[in-house]
Amino acid sequence: MSTKRTPVTVIGLGQMGAALAGAFLDAGHPTTVFNRTPDKAAPLVARGAVHATTVAEAVGASGLVVVCVLDYPAARALLAPVAGALRGRVLVNLTSGSPEQARAEAEWAAGHGAGYLDGGIMTTPPGVGDSSSMILYSGGPGLLAEHRATLEVLGDPVDLGADAGLASLYDAGLLGLMWSVFGGWLHATALAGADGVPAKEFTAVSVRWLRTVSWFLTTYADQIDAGEYPGDDATIDVQVASIGHLLHAGEERGVDGRLPRLHLELMREAVAAGHGGDSYARIIESFRK
Repeated sequence: MSTKRTPVTVIGLGQMGAALAGAFLDAGHPTTVFNRTPDKAAPLVARGAVHATTVAEAVGASGLVVVCVLDYPAARALLAPVAGALRGRVLVNLTSGSPEQARAEAEWAAGHGAGYLDGGIMTTPPGVGDSSSMILYSGGPGLLAEHRATLEVLGDPVDLGADAGLASLYDAGLLGLMWSVFGGWLHATALAGADGVPAKEFTAVSVRWLRTVSWFLTTYADQIDAGEYPGDDATIDVQVASIGHLLHAGEERGVDGRLPRLHLELMREAVAAGHGGDSYARIIESFRK
């Protein structure tokens, strides 16, 4: 069966790179692997991977070359000496970096005749290979569609368009969202826990509440795109009063209030600017400064 599958090369065998290579192997793709520390290839070779001893050998083995290393400079350092061998191949860069770096890599790859996709892996290594995990892609028009059957073994491929920088941009933004959610949840869990509520019990209700929060996000997205923030659900004025209750409860229980105080500061700025009757979506204007 493996002979009918697209050959793939994976360069970089850290925890994430090894997970990527393992997913390709599990799906029956002939997989060539390379790592600067050769010992890391051994478990994958035992599962059927071919170990390339040089980057040139790794690139030459497949038309689809996946790179997942520490950062963009590390990726460039590996590939620059064999740039000529990339011509006619598709480079899928799943290394984390900035949108500007991704666009520069796309330009560099194009200059050497290679197709280029930049990606953001929206999961940890254990989630690679799970169809519920998102892998964000941006870059060469049509390349994701052409290689979707191969790349979807890593996770659900999400096409963000031709701008190679968008996958990194979304990745950064979504990680920021994750940390904000984690921070809010941890603060709230500490608050409830101060009165003896187990984290597991509080979290069951929290997860249900987040479904409602997602509805607010969808509603507010339309307001942001329109540049209009009608306070027809809950105004910033009302939420200033509500966050006061949160701060009071935290102070009574000795829970650090820095996170909610940041939200309160942003709300008060909006009120002072005459936007107290607007929806919370108006706060985006503070971030845009």
